[in-house]
Amino acid sequence: MFLPVSDCAHGLVGRSPGIASIRRLVEKAARNRLPVLLLGESGTGKEVVARAIHAANPAGQFVPIDCGSLVGTLMESELFGHTKGAFSGAIENKKGLVEQAQGGTALFDEIGDLPLEMQVKLLRLLQEGEFRPVGALHWRKIDLRIIAATHRDLKAEVAAGRFRQDLYYRLNVLVIHLPPLRDHKEDIPLLLGHFIDLASKEGLPEFCAGDEVMRALMAYDWPGNVRELKHCIDRMAAVQSEGALQMADLPSALRAQASPVPLQNLSDLLEQHPFTEFVRGPLTPVISLPQSQKQAIENALSATHGERARAARLLKIGRTTLYRKMKQYGFA
Repeated sequence: MFLPVSDCAHGLVGRSPGIASIRRLVEKAARNRLPVLLLGESGTGKEVVARAIHAANPAGQFVPIDCGSLVGTLMESELFGHTKGAFSGAIENKKGLVEQAQGGTALFDEIGDLPLEMQVKLLRLLQEGEFRPVGALHWRKIDLRIIAATHRDLKAEVAAGRFRQDLYYRLNVLVIHLPPLRDHKEDIPLLLGHFIDLASKEGLPEFCAGDEVMRALMAYDWPGNVRELKHCIDRMAAVQSEGALQMADLPSALRAQASPVPLQNLSDLLEQHPFTEFVRGPLTPVISLPQSQKQAIENALSATHGERARAARLLKIGRTTLYRKMKQYGFA
């Protein structure tokens, strides 16, 4: 599927106002070397935006640094490198990830997971533009752009003493908020076409989604955001039935949300339905109202990965009603 430039500029696919705003901020961020802070839920595309900033004004390498994977005694060496003999096993000088980004961009992904002792060293890197490898006696100057990304509320992390306030203010220069996919579902058809193209380039068969499948994709809340959508499309391309894409090809969470009972106004069903049982379809046996309520609640909890507040919104009932029904049917 060919997408107009305006629909995929900087690698950001979509026409929604939120995505358009992010494109404008990417262009502004690319004009300078100031720090950028990317905030958003997991899977919203923070690394895509970071790469877009780098690509809009490319210089040097783009080096992603997963702060959550930096653990143990070698963390400082991974970040800043070490000199020969700095510790047991250091048989030669080694460049760290920061030095590999010389002249380019370093993305500190999930910056909220960086331990406090490393936050101090990152603060110096930001303030003075210098670092010191493990075992070195002198500081080394470096020129790089620093982009930090996190799904955490850094203000809350500062208040809890888990994130340095001075580092937060150094990073909080240009902030880009990435919306969750549920807030810009109008971009799902474009994302679908984009990811189908990517899958086909990897050798997976192309497919198109019919109306029923598209309604299911649009109805789902995508707690894993764009990343979950891509994984879903890759899965559908790999396991699709013969011919047109079928509902059976969708992951179970989407099939559950697309079932008839959760998508209707369940408050009427729970509180106002005048009958004790109903028929779901001409080929479906009559089931009791309690059975259908229990199934609807189970489907909603599955679709929202157990998040009760979201399940209540999906069912269009109050949380108190949901909790009462869960207790009644043995969920709690």
